[in-house]
Amino acid sequence: MTIYSYSRLSVFEQCPLRFKYKYVEKLIPEFERTIESHLGDIIHQTLEWFYLQIKENIIPTIDEMIDYYSKKWEEIYSPEIKNIKEELTEEDYFNKGIKFLVDYYMKNKPFDENTIEVEKKVIINLGESGEHKLQGFIDRLAYNKEKDEFEIHDYKTANNLPAKKKIKGDKQLALYSIAIRELFGKDKKICLVWHYLSHNLKVCERKTDEEIHKLKEEIIRLIKRIESEKEFPAKKSRLCSWCGYRKICPEYKPQIKNLEKYPTIRKYLKD
Repeated sequence: MTIYSYSRLSVFEQCPLRFKYKYVEKLIPEFERTIESHLGDIIHQTLEWFYLQIKENIIPTIDEMIDYYSKKWEEIYSPEIKNIKEELTEEDYFNKGIKFLVDYYMKNKPFDENTIEVEKKVIINLGESGEHKLQGFIDRLAYNKEKDEFEIHDYKTANNLPAKKKIKGDKQLALYSIAIRELFGKDKKICLVWHYLSHNLKVCERKTDEEIHKLKEEIIRLIKRIESEKEFPAKKSRLCSWCGYRKICPEYKPQIKNLEKYPTIRKYLKD
């Protein structure tokens, strides 16, 4: 039985051909990591360390948090990490991460939330007999005693701020809420919390039982579609520039900047 993850399902929705390259043919991509994913990883690791300290009744100072972040950045960074946006340097991304953490620290102190676990692994069982399974990791799980509800926290480091409708339609945390109810009781209230660090914004959402039921059916249909797929067509989008398989993709066309400076090149480009 294949145990899916939200990221695996997302890859198929974004581009079935990329899914085929990555999960079916298991091809090695041109690059494994981008500078954006590196930034996201280090931010997540820093906040994981931070809240583990808090669980031990130790509140690190903001300087200690930045020091941990800096050491992790240097420890894991390598020249092989791909920088898609050439106008931004490694230092730009590093400094962006510091701003994320400083803003987060100042906005959320004194950190008196009741954090239960960080990077909590969960299994989501779907179908009448649990024949479809998903696995995921919750950035941080907390329990709000005043509201008597669990909080599933997720950190976002991308620049874009999705529209409210898109945030409401987010599937990942809603799926994780299914697992939390299985663990702690189906009648438990759950708040989904996104931290959009680039905007220093915290967004909360609660799902109804009907919404969760519809989501379960939607994910089951998606899994069945994946398992019956034969063609795996390419799906062009703005994400193509960040794809490690773009050089072997039949649909990928590199974007040439400042094309107006090179009018003679147009005739060589396919429509």
